[in-house]
Amino acid sequence: MSEAVDSVGDKRLKVAVLGCGSVGSQVVRLLTEQSDDLAARIGAPVDLVGVAVRRLDAPREVDLPEGLLTTDAHALVSRGDLDLVIEVIGGIEPARPLILAALANGASVVTANKALVAEDGPTLFEAAEKAGRDLFYEAAVAGAIPILRPLRESLAGDRVTRVLGIVNGTTNFILDKMDTSGAGFAEALEEAQELGYAEADPTADVEGFDAAAKAAILASLAFHTRVNAADVYREGISDVTAADVASAREMKSVVKLLAICELKNGAVSARVHPAMIPATHPLASVREAYNAVFVESEAAGQLMFYGPGAGGAPTASAVLGDLVTAARNRLSSTVGSGESAYADREVLSMGETVTRYHVGIDVEDKAGVLAAVATAFAEHGVSIQTVRQEGRGAEAQLVVVSHRATDAQLRATVEHLQEMDMVREVTSVMRVEGTNE
Repeated sequence: MSEAVDSVGDKRLKVAVLGCGSVGSQVVRLLTEQSDDLAARIGAPVDLVGVAVRRLDAPREVDLPEGLLTTDAHALVSRGDLDLVIEVIGGIEPARPLILAALANGASVVTANKALVAEDGPTLFEAAEKAGRDLFYEAAVAGAIPILRPLRESLAGDRVTRVLGIVNGTTNFILDKMDTSGAGFAEALEEAQELGYAEADPTADVEGFDAAAKAAILASLAFHTRVNAADVYREGISDVTAADVASAREMKSVVKLLAICELKNGAVSARVHPAMIPATHPLASVREAYNAVFVESEAAGQLMFYGPGAGGAPTASAVLGDLVTAARNRLSSTVGSGESAYADREVLSMGETVTRYHVGIDVEDKAGVLAAVATAFAEHGVSIQTVRQEGRGAEAQLVVVSHRATDAQLRATVEHLQEMDMVREVTSVMRVEGTNE
């Protein structure tokens, strides 16, 4: 254990930062500019002793004192006198071995790395427990929004039944633009890239990988069960059309990419996909690149957490919040709560998930079509709530909204429809969430 923890009265905590990009530079800025406030909140000064980067000569958003930068991250985390390490590199490698080395050498770790926590959280938690150190990761989900700590601590005495969230700002911006301007996906994506909301390669965002990692973390915390990214069903928004968005508007709904984690009959389901939600639902009003998470629990009822879900400064705010807690624990020689996976619940496949569906079907405009389509739904146990016809002749389309059914039932229905001679194409299948019907 470092002298900073052992000594009394003149304690100083040593911290290292791994990564100095948009988030890391803001973390360093806050550590420097708010050093006096942080010392007052923690109970001891925090000294920044090293910042690991890939290139020493890369342009940065913050000025660093001479000698702080290093390209040898492993040597930095292995020095043995660190109290705290902040990892904001992202990705799996080299973040994983660096975090493990930091813990093994006696430092508590704060990370914003959603991909790593979602893929290999148990390994990290076990290493932290073995070392007797903290591993905190509030910034891994929804940026500045405090959601993980409430799930882990504030709601620890309650039973969470559902977590429904918009946890990716890029996709929310795109879908919001499609809704408010009538733009197509490609046009809205281009605008998101021009404004810096989307990367040049937007795959992680628009195909749902980013949101799926966050869903795994939320489900793990909410339901005390190990859920990794591979357990999360994932669909992105690249196939959402302007027609889908317009159809949702006709139903007084909007389309959102949702992370949905539920507790059903003692088992867990976790999924990410676009869905229609009623315009009256609190999540429907979440605009542009903002995030929001809607939590339902047995005692507390419905709670909503809203705010900026990305960006250097908002994410750095969450990182510093974890840093303060970890630093206080170092001073008092205590450790916060670690992984809670005692429930060890079954994780359901997507086929067992129950929800409602909006299905668009191009059909021949002739007698008997509606009856035949209704029969196809009935044969697979999918009850129809509403059906309407749009267009005539070659433009004829049926729009069907179902009652609740399993995903497996719906998939079987769609396959049946696609084999029918009078059906030209199943043009759209979208889930309907946020209702009790």
